[in-house]
Order: sequence, then structure tokens, then C-alpha cells
Amino acid sequence: MVDKIKAIYLPKEEKQEFTKVTGIGGFFFKAKDYKKLLDWYSEKLGLKTDQYGSTFWWKDKEGNDCSTQWSPFAADTTYFLPSEKQFMQNFRVENLLHLLDELKNEGVTILGDMETYDYGKFAWILDPEGNKIELWEPIDKAFQ
Repeated sequence: MVDKIKAIYLPKEEKQEFTKVTGIGGFFFKAKDYKKLLDWYSEKLGLKTDQYGSTFWWKDKEGNDCSTQWSPFAADTTYFLPSEKQFMQNFRVENLLHLLDELKNEGVTILGDMETYDYGKFAWILDPEGNKIELWEPIDKAFQ
């Protein structure tokens, strides 16, 4: 644990080469009426919404276009299972295969198999409180 804490505070040149999480990929939550909620956020807060929610575009430190997704889901979605929570986090990661190997060796619960799409690779884990976490190695260029 001390080594992990030290890694956070070491100067950049002394940190490990492997970066696990690079940012928030998305925030997903259950809603009683997700379509009505999409309209409310669009009308009241100005979010540009579609059937998936709202995508926020930003640039990383190298100037690459990146996105973060905000999405309400139907209250009865099974996508968050086995978690019974009302939300699921999605983290952007650099090297999903390497990270999954590390997490497996550290005893983290990995759910199912990694899935690959033209916009990135996905895998799912559980934290110690049973929260499902989606890990996403994005291919941001697929959105451009």
C-alpha cells in the first residue's frame, strides 16, 4: 500500500510507466423515466442529448479529442448487474489487457470477458462494496 501511495506523489519522471486510469469515461445511472430525464437535462441545463445521453468532448494533454459520456438508463436495466446500485462508473484506461492482468493478480473480481468494438475495448470489475465499474480503453478517433 505504501508503494502505491508513494507512486501518486513521486515526480512524473519517477512514476511507473504504466498509467491505469486516465480519466472518467462516463457516468451511468438508473432513472424512472430516462427519456423524460433526457428532455429535462436538455431543456433546463442545455445538454445536447441523444438516445444515449450526452457526450462531453475535451482534449487530453497531447491535444487529442476525447469524450466523457453521461447516460441515464431505464430503472429496470440489467446492465449494472450484478451490482444492485443505481449507478455505474466508467473509467478511461490506457492498456486494458495489462490492467486486467494486474487486477486479476491482486484478487479483484473481473466480470465476464473483455469486449472489443470499433470505438474501444471494455471490461467490468467490482469494487469491494459491489459497485460495478466499467473500464474502457477508448479509440477516440472512431468518434471523429
